[in-house]
Amino acid sequence: MTRHRYLNFVLLNKPETAMGTVCCISKFATLSYVRSRPFSSFLPSHPFPSTTSTNFSLASSFSSSVTLSFTWNDAIGISESQTDTQDRSRYLQGFFNKVQLCNRGSEKQSEFLPFVVEDHIVGFIHNGFVEHLRGFGDVFVFPKEKFNGGPNGDFVSLHPMLKTADERTSAVGYVVQQLGEERIPGIRNELYPVTSSFGAPIFFSLERAAAPYFGIKAYGVHMNGYVEVDGQKHLWIGKRSDTKQTYPGMLDHLVAGGLPHGIDCQENVIKECEEEAGIPRSLSVKAIPVGAVSYMDIDGYRYKRDVLFCYDLKLPKDFIPNNEDGEVDSFKLIPVRQVAEVIRKTQFFKTNCSLVIIDFLFRHGYITPEYHGYLDLLRSLRIGDCS
Repeated sequence: MTRHRYLNFVLLNKPETAMGTVCCISKFATLSYVRSRPFSSFLPSHPFPSTTSTNFSLASSFSSSVTLSFTWNDAIGISESQTDTQDRSRYLQGFFNKVQLCNRGSEKQSEFLPFVVEDHIVGFIHNGFVEHLRGFGDVFVFPKEKFNGGPNGDFVSLHPMLKTADERTSAVGYVVQQLGEERIPGIRNELYPVTSSFGAPIFFSLERAAAPYFGIKAYGVHMNGYVEVDGQKHLWIGKRSDTKQTYPGMLDHLVAGGLPHGIDCQENVIKECEEEAGIPRSLSVKAIPVGAVSYMDIDGYRYKRDVLFCYDLKLPKDFIPNNEDGEVDSFKLIPVRQVAEVIRKTQFFKTNCSLVIIDFLFRHGYITPEYHGYLDLLRSLRIGDCS
C-alpha cells in the first residue's frame, strides 16, 4: 500500500452525528425511555473548519474484527509528523472522531427490547436476536405490558421458575452454548456479572462474548503506565497479537481487561498487570484509580454499554514490560504528545483505549481550556450510562 493510500485509510477528520444514550429508571414499575443528548450535541457550536483532502471516515462501519496492517515505524512516523498545536480551532477534531467510534447507532435504539430481571432493566436485546431466544421457552419469556417495556410494551425476561443466580447462570449459559459461535462468536468461557448498576445485586452471570448481544452493562479496568524521562512523560503502549479475536494487531494500553464476576477492580488491575505486562505486585499496588469513562455503541445485534475504570501507574525508568499471556506482540515507550498524535490522526488504537488516553491527556494538562471544544470533549468521555 502506498503511503498516500495508507494515510487516506487512517486519517479521520470529519465529525458526524453519532451516538445518543438511553437512560433507564431502574424499577420496572416506573420504566421509561429517556433520551440524553446525541453525540452531535457534544460537538462545539461552531463547526470545525474543513481540512485536508485526505479525509476518510470509517466511523459508521469500524468493527472489532477489522485488521489494520501497520508497524511501529508507521505509528512513530505519523506521531512525529508536523502538527500545528496552536491551531486551537480544530486541534481537538481528531479526538472527537475517536469518541464517535465508540458511540454509534443511536438511531437504532428502537430496534432493541428491554431485558428485565426482578423488575430491573439489566440489558437490551435486538428484535432479531430475540427470535433466536424464542425457542428456549423454559429460559426466556416475552411479556407485554401496556405501560412498560419497549415502544409496544414488549420486553424480555427470564422464566419465573429460575429463581436463583446459579439457576439463571446455568440456564442462560445453556442457551449461549446452543446458539454457539455462529450466533455468538468468540465464546471465552469467562463470566460477567449481570446487574442494573455497579455494586448493585448480581442477578446472574453471563458469558463475556454474549454480553453485547444481551446489552448488559459491562465493566473493565484500563491502566495508563507512564514513565518520566527528563521531565517529559512517556506512555508504555502495547501492540496486540495478530491472533487476537478482537482488534488484532492494534495498539492498546499497557494493561487493560474486562471485570469478570467475583473480583474487585484493584485486584483485577494487579492480576492484569502480572499477566499482560509482567508488572510485579510490589509495583501494581501503587496504581491510582483516577475515574471512569463510558460509552454506548450499537453494531448490528450488539449493544455495548461499557464503563471503564481508569488507573494511572508511574513506573521506574528501568522497567521493561514483558507479556505473560501471549496476547501482546510487543511494547514501546512513546512520549505522551506523540501518543496523542497517533490517536488524533489514525485508527491504530483499539477504540475504547482512545477514550481512556484522551482522559489522561485532560488530567495531565495536554488538552487545555484554550482549545475549541474543550468542555464538549470532556463531557463526551462519559456519554454512556456511567452507573
